Amino acid sequence: MHRPAIHPNVISRAIQRRGGLRVFDTLEPRRTAHVVVDLQNGFMAPGAIAEIATAREIVPNVNRISRALRAAGGLVVYIQNTFDPIAVATWSTFFDHFCSPERRRRMIETFSPGAFGHAIWPDLEVLPQDLCVPKRRFGAFAPGASELHAILQARDIDTLIITGTATQVCCESTARDAMMLNYKVFFVDDGNATFNDDEHNATLSAMAHAFCDVIDTGAMVETLEHVRAEPVVA
Repeated sequence: MHRPAIHPNVISRAIQRRGGLRVFDTLEPRRTAHVVVDLQNGFMAPGAIAEIATAREIVPNVNRISRALRAAGGLVVYIQNTFDPIAVATWSTFFDHFCSPERRRRMIETFSPGAFGHAIWPDLEVLPQDLCVPKRRFGAFAPGASELHAILQARDIDTLIITGTATQVCCESTARDAMMLNYKVFFVDDGNATFNDDEHNATLSAMAHAFCDVIDTGAMVETLEHVRAEPVVA
C-alpha cells in the first residue's frame, strides 16, 4: 500500500486560499457516483503486460467505499480501459509513439473487449445494479473516451468518488476533467494505486491543490455513513 503524503507547500497554499485542506463538508449520496477506474486483470494480474501490483492492495478499500455508497443510495460505476478498433484508429498518437510495436500489440490484445485482461478484477464486488462503462482514452471524460458524462448527467449525479489505477494516469486524468465539468470530486488517497509512492503522491498534491478533496477511505466511509444516518426532511 502507498504511504500517502501531500506536499507541505500545497497544504499551506490550500489553507491560505480556502481556509483548509479539505474542500467539501458533505455530499448527497443519491447524486454521488463511485467511479472505479481500470481495476482490470490487465493491470492487476501477476505478470500482466500493464501490471501495477499495488492495485491489488487497494481492493478492500474500494469495496468498502462501494458498499457504503450503495447503502446510502448512490451509484457505483466500473470503468474499463478498452482498446478496440475505434480506440486504435482514433488515438494513433498513443499507440504509434508511446508504445513499442510489441507493447502496442500486447496492449491491444490485453484490453480488447472479451479478453481476459479487459475483465474487471474478480475480487471486486460488482453487483447487478452497478454500471460498467468502457473508455478509449486515459480520462473517462475526454472527448470520444466514453459515455460516462452522459450517463451521470441523466442520473443527476454531481459528485464523484475516484478510486482505481494508475493514480497519475487514468485516475488523475478522469478527476481533473470531472472537476472542470463541474463535478465535486473526492480523490481517495488509499484507494488509488500506481508504481511507486513518488508518482502517487505527486498526483495527490496536484489534486489537493486545485481539483479534488483528497480523502482517505476511513473518512470517505464515515462521511457516507453520516449522511445516510441523517433524517430525511419532508
